[in-house]
Amino acid sequence: MLCYYIRLQDRVLGVVMRTYRFILTTVFIFACWVVGSAQDVQAPPDSLVAGLQAKNDRYRIGFQDILEVQVFQHPSLNQRISVSPNGTIMLFRLDKPLIAVCKTERELAWEIAEAYKARFIRDPQVNVVVSEQRSQSVAVIGAVEKPGTYFINRRYHLLEMLAMAGGPNKESGTRILVARTGSSSQCRDKGDQTDGDQVAVMDFKVRDVQQGKQTLWMQPGDVVSLLKADVIYVYGNVNKQGTIEVREPITLTQALVSAEGLKAAAKKDKIRILRQIDGKADRDELVYNLNDIDKGKVRDPFLEPNDIVAVSEDKMKSILYGIANSIKSSVPSAIYRLP
Repeated sequence: MLCYYIRLQDRVLGVVMRTYRFILTTVFIFACWVVGSAQDVQAPPDSLVAGLQAKNDRYRIGFQDILEVQVFQHPSLNQRISVSPNGTIMLFRLDKPLIAVCKTERELAWEIAEAYKARFIRDPQVNVVVSEQRSQSVAVIGAVEKPGTYFINRRYHLLEMLAMAGGPNKESGTRILVARTGSSSQCRDKGDQTDGDQVAVMDFKVRDVQQGKQTLWMQPGDVVSLLKADVIYVYGNVNKQGTIEVREPITLTQALVSAEGLKAAAKKDKIRILRQIDGKADRDELVYNLNDIDKGKVRDPFLEPNDIVAVSEDKMKSILYGIANSIKSSVPSAIYRLP
């Protein structure tokens, strides 16, 4: 009987030990699975991180840009923050601000990770994304409805920038100038050899831009200037002296029509155009015979901005018309005196 109880005890003890080993093995496998899953969550695939950070890897963070900062497995540290006017950001649970301006997303993410690692996170995984590029701006000035500085967060056409500024106003002319500096950023890449002081000026026609015949992708720092209407001056023996606003190229005869035509004593064979010489105060004098233009012997010349059209007086015509007017005005009084 004693031997029977001993054998029974051995069997029960064996079952208990096998059960215990099974439980330990199960717990160990489960623990390994949990740790592996946690590591997968904490460290996203390198390809994903590289893709996110390479998206704007050449873009340098600027003042007032809006940043999205994400710390994996630490959602309480995630935040949306604006770069301050002094170029820094202040993050949760950090005592000192970090300099953000002129850094790429990757560079700033590394610095944030180092700052958190020094404090309380063992191996922080940080991602930084510039969600709004408020430091990137284009200025639109001149003859537009709403001149000012406009922030751009994507690529814009020249026509889109004009639309943002309300389009041309009633004083606008026919030309648009775009001034572009050699460097479009306040920060310079190490390998950037561009001269930041170099400025290129590009000339466009308003009508061609509006019709899509001319276009330009805008860059941060561009200055768009819509010029006012060109002016031509008409003086002398015309019925309406003064300035003529020109929005399209006009010829000499068209300018004279805009001045309501010539007076009777005008010298048609000597119409002078005084034209500004580039870089000088003097003007060239070009003389045209209006009779030859009317007969098609001479091409009707196009005028340039700031040209002065001077119409001389024919002395003989002036005397004859003066006599004729005097006679004309005296005829009624002579008739009145007749008996």
